[in-house]
Amino acid sequence: MKLLTAELREQIPPLYSQEQLQLQERMVHAKFFFPARNWTWFVTEGQESNGDFMMFGFVIGFVEEWGYFSLNELEAIEVDRLTVERDLYFQPDIFKKVMAREYGS
Repeated sequence: MKLLTAELREQIPPLYSQEQLQLQERMVHAKFFFPARNWTWFVTEGQESNGDFMMFGFVIGFVEEWGYFSLNELEAIEVDRLTVERDLYFQPDIFKKVMAREYGS
């Protein structure tokens, strides 16, 4: 599965473009997850950088935090032949609505 299609790249706004918004109000454009562990990445912004695609968003892993991650980083994750996947059914929305829909909070 291609994690980041050309169409999705165009839809994701550049890094720092939503800084004026509170975190809860930022638009989430994509969701990636790792099926072998409880890791999820919600992408709010991203752009090309040095042959990679750098992204900013909310990460649920060992802790829950906002931060930066890259496409190369996500594509490099593999455990027992399982890799990071994109949620094909994810519907973009503002962060607080995504969290309510995904986790009931």
